[in-house]
Amino acid sequence: MNSLTRRAFVSATSTALLAQSQRPNVLYIMADDFGFECMSGNGGTSYKTPNLDAFARSGVRFTHAFAQPLCTPTRLQLMTGQLNFRNYKSFGTMDPKEKTFGHMMQRAGYKTFITGKWQLFSYDAPPSKYRGTGMRPEQSGFDEFVLWHDAYSEDKGSRYGKPKINKNGKMMTGIDDKYGPDIFSDALIDFMTRNKNTPFFAYYPMALTHGPFNTTPMSADWKTADRVKDNPAYFPDMVRYLDMEMGKILKAVDRLGLAENTLIVFYSDNGSPPEITSKLGTRVVPGGKRMTTEAGMRVPMMARWRGKTPEGRVCDDLIDSTDFLPTLMEATGAKWFDGLPVDGRSFLPQVKGEKGNPRQALFAHFDPHPSCKADLTPTRLVWDHQWKLYIDGRLYDWKADPMEAKPVTKGGEAARKKLQAVLDHYAKVKAPKFNRFEPDGKPAY
Repeated sequence: MNSLTRRAFVSATSTALLAQSQRPNVLYIMADDFGFECMSGNGGTSYKTPNLDAFARSGVRFTHAFAQPLCTPTRLQLMTGQLNFRNYKSFGTMDPKEKTFGHMMQRAGYKTFITGKWQLFSYDAPPSKYRGTGMRPEQSGFDEFVLWHDAYSEDKGSRYGKPKINKNGKMMTGIDDKYGPDIFSDALIDFMTRNKNTPFFAYYPMALTHGPFNTTPMSADWKTADRVKDNPAYFPDMVRYLDMEMGKILKAVDRLGLAENTLIVFYSDNGSPPEITSKLGTRVVPGGKRMTTEAGMRVPMMARWRGKTPEGRVCDDLIDSTDFLPTLMEATGAKWFDGLPVDGRSFLPQVKGEKGNPRQALFAHFDPHPSCKADLTPTRLVWDHQWKLYIDGRLYDWKADPMEAKPVTKGGEAARKKLQAVLDHYAKVKAPKFNRFEPDGKPAY
């Protein structure tokens, strides 16, 4: 190699390394069963969430972020950027042939990490045809993982007191006196510490605040209580602990000098559990998980990328769980896989304080348990900032009637026309046919 060629090679290599070092880190954090009304910064009055509120003030708080009303449907949309009619086959299961944002980021040269709740392998009991199927953590596109509920549903154990956690393929030992969320957040911080000089993508699907409602290390009776006893009275303590965890993680990002090069987004997989009733201002909000009302689908969301995000911004744009993958793509330059669709729309411009390309309406294909009988009827729905239209023709003014107690029978013609056009569009993409049979062939609905 002559000197000129050598200099050109060194220059090109240095440029490539510089470009890699300047690529942003991305940290996605998703709470479990944590509704919009649970965050005091959103106007919730039942709990105090000072760390979440401070995080929101340091960046952008999204007021109209929505999820599917159950965890698996949201998780598939988040991890694949695709609407549920494309790839949701069974609750608690992800097809092992699926590509995730973990695979995408690995291919883009990022270090990848996941910690928290998995629940995407073999949730169903016999005789389900999906028994023994699904994606294992090792297949998911993450270099490292520290996860609860990585295997069969009946083997999942506790996620809180006396936790059962798989770390990189081996069950952790000596953790009976530990609290699961502490293990998850400590693992995340350790990963960021070890990879602070390397672009990384970390995904933390939290255990909190999903039931069972157990005592926490911040509860008065932590040392004496039955740590796996279910009692909804612990829910406020669990909210408090979730908030403390967020503060702990954000402080670690700042301490490691990563804040200016890390996009952090907080979100939730669905509304609060039905055992819990909270208040949004003075309005009483029963937990809406599993329901397609505001309480089941509207969730808290905030984002911060220090130096690029305007502080204290509030964004009313409509956001959906399919939007996280394209946002990740735009932020990092990663490319999705040829031939696979992306139904989401990047919200990175809004994170930066720009207008972006906001949606005029959101769409959901909600089939709660597509492989077998469910006690909720599958449906499709479309909504904007005020109106919601179901596939059966029911129209609601969900702003005035958040519990959807009474369909609108007079007026709303313009809204109906607008939203029906969206339903018609997706009917052409894939007809709204729902599974109506259990694995044994008996009618399910």
